[in-house]
Amino acid sequence: MKTNRIRQNVFPMLAALIWGTAFVAQSVGANYVEPFTFNAARSGIAFLFLLALCAVFRFLRKRDFYGEAEVRPASRRDLAIGGICCGVALTVATNLQQKGLETTTSGKAGFITALYIVIVPVADLFFHKKAPRIIWVSVALAVAGLYCLCITENFSVTGGDLYILACAFCFSAHILLIDHFTQKVDGVALSCVQFLVVTVLSGVGMLATESPSLSAIRQCIGPILYVGILSSGVAYTLQILAQKDSNPTVVSLLLSLESVFATLAGAVVLHDRMNGREYFGCLLMLAAVVLAQLPQRKRSAGKVQETL
Repeated sequence: MKTNRIRQNVFPMLAALIWGTAFVAQSVGANYVEPFTFNAARSGIAFLFLLALCAVFRFLRKRDFYGEAEVRPASRRDLAIGGICCGVALTVATNLQQKGLETTTSGKAGFITALYIVIVPVADLFFHKKAPRIIWVSVALAVAGLYCLCITENFSVTGGDLYILACAFCFSAHILLIDHFTQKVDGVALSCVQFLVVTVLSGVGMLATESPSLSAIRQCIGPILYVGILSSGVAYTLQILAQKDSNPTVVSLLLSLESVFATLAGAVVLHDRMNGREYFGCLLMLAAVVLAQLPQRKRSAGKVQETL
């Protein structure tokens, strides 16, 4: 039980820290290469990293990674379907996010991306799950926060903000897909397969719409390696492992801390600055994403107590 609590609470916080600081690396990478090229490179690195990790687990036959690294031959079909579904959702999400980072700040992108924390519980309505009234209050707060963040003085929305908003919906789908498939397959293997899918799809997009340059890739190899190994290989795997036998909305609450880390990293490293209205929007969104999760967290705690 103690190891489960560590996995369900510490893992998503570590993932949030990595993702938040990765916004800076992604912003730097956007200055050198186009979205599909960046994501094909980062995902390829993540796939190789996770493939090696899976090989190590298989060779050593260890089953002590909180029960997540065990081999399950009977789940190959679920692994393939889950990897493809999660990979497609992640491909769309990461490429929309990378495109948006070309014209918006890392801190602003982090807060808009965190809107998935509200979208996930609202999406439960489509699965005939009742949402508490507090959820709708959270949605209203989030919409108000987005207005302050995205709408300029002439009542227009920048292209980058729209891309990031769209990626928030895709990340919500990714969280719900992981919640479904992580109950059936090995978490590390699922992460490995999904990044193989992301590499292939992003590679096709790169060759079809962009003009990749090896020299440009070399210039931003540092950010690509950081995002590839840590943000993709490590953080997304931590997310999958954290969601095993967990309430996805509780995990997403902790994952939303990436927006705070993104703002801090953007201010410290890139010297990003937002005006008072945008900071107020950030506060509204942060209040919304926290408020949206409190009822689910409370019910989850009650279930744990009943289990004990």
